[in-house]
Amino acid sequence: MNAAPAARRLSTAEGDVPAVSPLIVSASRATDIPAFHGAWFMERLRAGHCLRRNPCNSRQVSAIALDSARVFVFWSKNPRPFLPHLPEIAGRGHAFYFQFTLNDYAAEGLEPHVPPLAQRLDTFCRLADSIGPERVVWRFDPLILGGGLSVPRLLDRIDALGRRLAPYTEKLVFSFLDMYRKTANALRRHDPSLRAPTPDEQRELAAGLRRLADGWPRRPQLASCAETIDLRALGIAHNACVDGELVRRLCPRDTEIQRLCGPPPAPVQGSLLPLADASARQDAAPPRDGSQRTACRCLPSRDIGAYSTCLHGCLYCYANQSEAVVRERLAHLAPGRELLA
Repeated sequence: MNAAPAARRLSTAEGDVPAVSPLIVSASRATDIPAFHGAWFMERLRAGHCLRRNPCNSRQVSAIALDSARVFVFWSKNPRPFLPHLPEIAGRGHAFYFQFTLNDYAAEGLEPHVPPLAQRLDTFCRLADSIGPERVVWRFDPLILGGGLSVPRLLDRIDALGRRLAPYTEKLVFSFLDMYRKTANALRRHDPSLRAPTPDEQRELAAGLRRLADGWPRRPQLASCAETIDLRALGIAHNACVDGELVRRLCPRDTEIQRLCGPPPAPVQGSLLPLADASARQDAAPPRDGSQRTACRCLPSRDIGAYSTCLHGCLYCYANQSEAVVRERLAHLAPGRELLA
């Protein structure tokens, strides 16, 4: 199985650059495109391509074909500004779904510029009503303790959200705080008591999530994101955020996607589209994205975002240098650009 995107070259404002045509595009792990860069995304989608600068080598620029992408995975904490664009994206023949991070850290001030919780809840429900709960994955990410947040208190907050959101999603994905140096420094300045859960607390949180989810109006799948801890005894899987199972449900008649993902192991009640014929199953495991962490189970995709371009200002974020850098970068962005930044 060849999962590598097709290579070609494209004449752009940056010169003649290598181009790829990925089946799946992530928009984006590096920034919140639906919240802040929706107009740029739509301009580039209509143009058929965008450019991305290698974050590890600023002189290396590549082109990413958007017109041939089958699926867009949108990552956002506030997709409300992006909702008017969804009919056009669907009309152009692209499938898509959302990884919607909806936390409740308002009291701790960890997400200073996200909209109020009530508005985010309303956006989540509106989005699911519009495109289907299958295509809105709820993320509570990351799980953080300290600063007055004990395991029971954090679980109480998730329970309150889950009782509201359960009818509007099929899956809850969570991860535990990763203390990158940048994250540790930001949290230490804000509240030195904030910390990642210990291994025992991780298991306590996971068991609590299992217990809570079983009592919600609709029982979601539970999955951990890029974690090595084995929670299968609790019925909690290792997640793939670029999810082959969901992607093939969204594209049941696309032979390239089906070849990449393989058809689902069994019909899923309430699926968005008819599932592929089970007789076409393949035994081979789907490929993984080698550019991600070892514990990541995502399918290969190409990300089109840029670091230090998100204004949410979350203190635990690894993707921004500082709020000042973000505002300076955004102030110099020009309309019609091929590069996000």
